Amino acid sequence: MKTSHRTLAAALAVLATAALTSCGSGPGSDAGPAADGTVTLSFMTGSDQSIVDTSKALANAFMKANPTIKVEMEHQPGGSEGDNIVKTRLSTGEMTDVFWYNSGSLLQALNPAQTLVDLTGDPVLANVQPEYLPVVTQGGKVFGVPATTLTGGGILYNRKVYEQLKLEVPKTWAEFMANNDKIKAAGITPVISTFKDTWTSQIFVLADFHNVQAAVPNFAQDYTAGKVKYATTPAAAGGFQHLADVHAKDYLNKGFGSATLDQGLKMLVEGKGAHYAMLSGLLPPLLATYPQTATDVGLFGIPGNDPDRSGATVWEPNAIYIARTTEKLDAAKKFLAFVASPAGTEAVTAAVRPSGPYRIKGSKLPDDAIQVAKDLQAYIDKGATTPALEFLSPIKGPSLEQITVAVGSGLTPPAEGAAQYDKDVEKQAKQLGLAGW
Repeated sequence: MKTSHRTLAAALAVLATAALTSCGSGPGSDAGPAADGTVTLSFMTGSDQSIVDTSKALANAFMKANPTIKVEMEHQPGGSEGDNIVKTRLSTGEMTDVFWYNSGSLLQALNPAQTLVDLTGDPVLANVQPEYLPVVTQGGKVFGVPATTLTGGGILYNRKVYEQLKLEVPKTWAEFMANNDKIKAAGITPVISTFKDTWTSQIFVLADFHNVQAAVPNFAQDYTAGKVKYATTPAAAGGFQHLADVHAKDYLNKGFGSATLDQGLKMLVEGKGAHYAMLSGLLPPLLATYPQTATDVGLFGIPGNDPDRSGATVWEPNAIYIARTTEKLDAAKKFLAFVASPAGTEAVTAAVRPSGPYRIKGSKLPDDAIQVAKDLQAYIDKGATTPALEFLSPIKGPSLEQITVAVGSGLTPPAEGAAQYDKDVEKQAKQLGLAGW
């Protein structure tokens, strides 16, 4: 799980258990097959329920297809504790044979060239969509396969409210604000904010990156090199302005400062609030209690200023990697090849309703996929998605959520918030030893 990068991984970790529970043997298992010819593969995965369910589905389906290989799982906690466990066990040579971890810029923190098996050119990757490979690549070498689906970041919206008020999905910020006026006039909360869970305040900024990339194509590269800043790049500062706009217009729910993620999701599903800047990956766990989530909640990207370039920011799937210390490489590669196959995604779909498309060739969303997954697929089909900045740059200041709470609460002007974040980012960039800072 992520440490300061409190985006999708941290969002899913909200429901994660706090303790490390082990349900299988560790990496110290004998390398050779057992007396009955079976090989035991150890697999460390997360503790969030959706990750547990996904991992179980993959392991069970794989073992059914490969009866001579047994997969035993253990679960790491979320947040920095789980992150430290992964790094420690890799550095001490005690990691499980295969494990679940972040894709994107955080991969470099694992020192993959020394700790992971290089899969470049391996048949394991045959079914992985090429668009995914950059987020599991370091130093020109590929190290992982996608473990789950894409997640969309943007505005979750109540489709029943839109239908009732005869609203259309906005393609510009002005259209979004006009919709909010009509929703407010109808006595419904236009925009849900849940600042008790401070990380949720970041989505208006983080999910706006599609618009930043559209306006400033080299932003991620120049940002990493210290050449551009949020405060001096109008497109990048836009996310902070969005937070200020919805507060200034009194669009937010009463008590937004003490509201929680769970309360916000409930408001949205029940139609008491129309919009919630959030991540699609949080919806499947709601289906058991609120089955209408599947049809009543849709997704659109944070609207920008150019309707012709409207799109959505996406969080690429986490990955499954092979530890370089494994003594069961053939079995481990067979497992990853299964994970990265239509058969693997079908097994996952049967256990966990997908919240977005898979990054596997030949995999399709089921007919009964939830609406946000269909909406995200439509953006992908149009080529209108951009990876979140954290997949393109290692820099994300640890204080962003405190800054966005202050801006979104009307306590800090948006321009000042962007400047504060630039200072926060500078500290981290220097700690990472990046050139140009």
